[in-house]
Amino acid sequence: MRGRDEETGEFLGASRSQQRRDALDVLELAQRLVALPPAQLAKLPVPEDLHPHIADTRRITSHIARKRQMAFLAKQMRREDDEALDAIRDALDAGGESARQETALLHRAERWRERLLEEGDAALAELIETHPAADRQQLRQLVRNTLDERRRNKPPHAFRELFRAVKDLLEAGETDADEPV
Repeated sequence: MRGRDEETGEFLGASRSQQRRDALDVLELAQRLVALPPAQLAKLPVPEDLHPHIADTRRITSHIARKRQMAFLAKQMRREDDEALDAIRDALDAGGESARQETALLHRAERWRERLLEEGDAALAELIETHPAADRQQLRQLVRNTLDERRRNKPPHAFRELFRAVKDLLEAGETDADEPV
């Protein structure tokens, strides 16, 4: 019931504009859920009663029918608690952040690999200095093998091994940095 409280003069409920904005937010969340792969959707805290509606929406290919089903899914989602919807949003945002962190790690590993191949021992010494747990001999051997592969125009087996070794080293360094001393 809308209107004003006679004693305080405050509005009793949300305005129609706010209700519409809230409904559009839930519709956008529904669209994000439908677009997710099934494996990623299974990791989210989506209530069980919404899973059949999400599956139905994915199954429909006709534009208008899909739009109608999406609106129905959003309606079902609005019946859920705000806490459940907030938990889904938080999980989606956290998944996005972890993907960005993973991408950043891959880019750092790629830069280190290129530096090791271009600069040689200077870059290796710097990598060992920042990551003392690194196996100097293994990294030096991988760099030599990679350069040899390039000279002989062979498939990039050692090139990939070097990347994996650097990536594993950077991941180990991050987990060590996360743990309290």
